[in-house]
Amino acid sequence: MTPRTAAVLGGLAAGVITTAAMFAGRKTGALGKTLDRDAVDWIDETTGSRDLIGDAGTSVVEFANHLGASAVFGYGYALIREELPDVPAWALGAGFGTALYAINIAGIAPLLGITEGEVEAGPRKAAERWGLHVLQSVATAVIAERLAGTSVRPE
Repeated sequence: MTPRTAAVLGGLAAGVITTAAMFAGRKTGALGKTLDRDAVDWIDETTGSRDLIGDAGTSVVEFANHLGASAVFGYGYALIREELPDVPAWALGAGFGTALYAINIAGIAPLLGITEGEVEAGPRKAAERWGLHVLQSVATAVIAERLAGTSVRPE
């Protein structure tokens, strides 16, 4: 399997893993309101989707969006991996996840109104969001490495 394909598939798998972690975290009380629920609320506020397809339908739309983003971010990880082939996958994944968090959640999401912003969210919620992005990207990196053989490096 090519490294880029492996990273896209790793991103998709990591999207499922992250969604499961958010669901389990909410159900056990280990996590507060997670980003996926913020996104469901935003989709509804923007489109009125809950009136049309209900909360479950809106959640499916958000999940599809999350998986699409996960695949794209997996591809982005592969491009960075090609430039930094000697960095351990877990470390590159953690750095990539931190960058995604900083750009998307601390930067873009508040501008779009998806989140309230990390200062307003408070340290616990911000840490949860950052941690889940690191989980997502480390999972992407490790899964991609396995699918590609031994590493996601240019051939």
